[in-house]
Amino acid sequence: MKEFFAMGGYAFYVWTSYGLALVVLTINLLAPIRQRRRLLTDIARRMRRARRER
Repeated sequence: MKEFFAMGGYAFYVWTSYGLALVVLTINLLAPIRQRRRLLTDIARRMRRARRER
């Protein structure tokens, strides 16, 4: 098991690349969710404002 985690002396590079890939994938999952939520909030705000102006 120790050999597996050491990755033949390249553990730092291998685990860093795994970590970076995980960060990028997480951002790719969460960014559209945040953007959609922000867009829906903005649309609701504009609709409320348009109703008040009538």
